[in-house]
Amino acid sequence: MSRHFETATGLCEQKDTATDGYVFNQTMLRIADPARSLDFYTRVMGMTLLKKLDFNDMQFSLYFLAAGEDFSDISKDDSERTAQTFSRPAILELTHNWGDTPETADYHNGNSEPKGFGHIGFHVPDLSAACQRFESLDIPFQKRPDDGAMKGIAFIRDPDGYWIEIFDARQVSQVCKPHMRN
Repeated sequence: MSRHFETATGLCEQKDTATDGYVFNQTMLRIADPARSLDFYTRVMGMTLLKKLDFNDMQFSLYFLAAGEDFSDISKDDSERTAQTFSRPAILELTHNWGDTPETADYHNGNSEPKGFGHIGFHVPDLSAACQRFESLDIPFQKRPDDGAMKGIAFIRDPDGYWIEIFDARQVSQVCKPHMRN
């Protein structure tokens, strides 16, 4: 059975059954200050810290966060919780190298030359209300919903300068349609 949804050069029409059970688990961002970044991603973005792992010999810590509302399935058992963290889809992994500070770390956000990584994205149920809240929390905007050619999406920046796209999934087709070719 084909899982064909869109047409693109190089698209694999038939999923290889050897990939059954594969889960896209994480995107990793380096951070300069865990307290600052954890506050941002939990308080401002509503994520939940699922697991922290310290690697003493290599002097870094990993923080695994997830978005969503129901974490009742997360075990209190440390080993089980670790396995659950690494098998859950769409986790944000924040990596702090212990010597890095906001004064010494210089992370590339991927949106200036040389371009690479661009952003992570969050659906919000009300784009206007979310942007008003970000404004009241003094969160820096890269792009407001009415700026630029693509109206109806915003980009904010996290404490390390990474871009976060903010959009209402119900409005995405209206945002994209004027810019797409058929």
